[in-house]
Amino acid sequence: MNSVLQHDLNDLENILNQAKEQGIHFLNNLEDIPTSNKNTIDPTRNLNAVGLGSLAALKEFKERLAPLMVASPGPRYLGFVTGGSTPASIVGDWLASVYDQNTQAIKAQGGVSALIEFETINLLLQLLDLPKSFLGGFVTGATMSNFTCLGVARQWIGAQSGKDFAKTGITETIHILTATPHSSSIKTLSMLGIGSNNYTTVKTIEGNREAIDVDDLEKNIQNLNGQPFILISSAGTVNTADFDDFVEIAKLKEKYNFWWHIDAAFGGFAAVSEKFKHLTEGWEGADSITIDCHKWLNVPYESAFYLIKEKHVNLQIETFQNSNAPYLGNPLENFNYLNVLPENSRRLRALPVWFSLIAYGKEGFKDIIENSTALALHFANELIEDDNFELLAPIRLNNVCFTLKGDHNQEKVSQFLTLLNDKGKVFMTPTVYQNRKGIRASFVNWRTSETDIKIIIQELKETILDLEI
Repeated sequence: MNSVLQHDLNDLENILNQAKEQGIHFLNNLEDIPTSNKNTIDPTRNLNAVGLGSLAALKEFKERLAPLMVASPGPRYLGFVTGGSTPASIVGDWLASVYDQNTQAIKAQGGVSALIEFETINLLLQLLDLPKSFLGGFVTGATMSNFTCLGVARQWIGAQSGKDFAKTGITETIHILTATPHSSSIKTLSMLGIGSNNYTTVKTIEGNREAIDVDDLEKNIQNLNGQPFILISSAGTVNTADFDDFVEIAKLKEKYNFWWHIDAAFGGFAAVSEKFKHLTEGWEGADSITIDCHKWLNVPYESAFYLIKEKHVNLQIETFQNSNAPYLGNPLENFNYLNVLPENSRRLRALPVWFSLIAYGKEGFKDIIENSTALALHFANELIEDDNFELLAPIRLNNVCFTLKGDHNQEKVSQFLTLLNDKGKVFMTPTVYQNRKGIRASFVNWRTSETDIKIIIQELKETILDLEI
């Protein structure tokens, strides 16, 4: 064994303890760590001929790289719909690295950790009150979950005319209908060879809404003259957390032949709360659903899962089967995740979610969802009372989309947000909503409190003074 590796092996407990101390120091000081910074490094560092060992590497990390880290798991990081890791999810993530499983098969000599993934999906179905007619698995994020679901949808389209697009390639136009798709869905269309421009935009409901106008959707369906299509709908749009009407879409599904996909990256967790459960009513009729865990479930990046109806499992295997490995046997008789997902190599990504669900239960996540939504409303009310800001949309769930008051201040929105974020006390992201420049604040972090709202409002007021509007 290499001498440096041997030394690290002999000192393993000390190394892990020091790494733990580094992590605890970061988490215990999140309040004082900036949400944004201008620190930099020279990334052209030379590789050592002889390794330094773990402790020396940890020391260099602490001195050179740790200053680059921002308080993204903290209570005032409101950009990108970012959840912060809970204690239980960190335990699960650390142990996933320690146990270092290749999570694939549910019965094999080389390991059956996929059973943990099956159990975790079962727990998530219970959390979201969804039927067991869905099969699921874990991927890195909403992009890969959308990719998985829409990849099977693409195969379904081909199957309607007896074609196997996975084997022969796309040989005809695939019709996509959607109203307010997330950028990850559009990226997915590009990756699947459908084309990022090749979708039809359905009208949204009038009155400051981002949800599908069901009447216009049906008109577009009728224009297809019976051709099968894919519908991409939303459970929580990224700007205003708007929801499509799943009950009405389910009625259309009884009349027309289409694959119904729901992007519920963060909004799907509305189903956990009785206050917001009505927003997801009818979504069990979908063919596939995308949900992120590193958002409102508050587990470390990267974590998302897909749900696809079990009746489509043959299409899923046709899409993703690892056909060059005959030793793996019949994919239906010997279930293996590499036959139903893009990745052939998979860590035990389900474990942080399993720990979270077991540790906090349905009540714990109901409290997180309801606290987040209450804080979003509180923040919005504070903005309304300040003459310098205006809401761009009503508060429907946990996202607050706002801007500087008055059209004459539109050219100052970007400068304002830059000044605000540079202060390092709060982080928000820019957006454009109905052709107006805006700012989006997403409340999903389990640590956020009313005290944080006070701090954020104070930062906004001070930034206004700096901007000299």
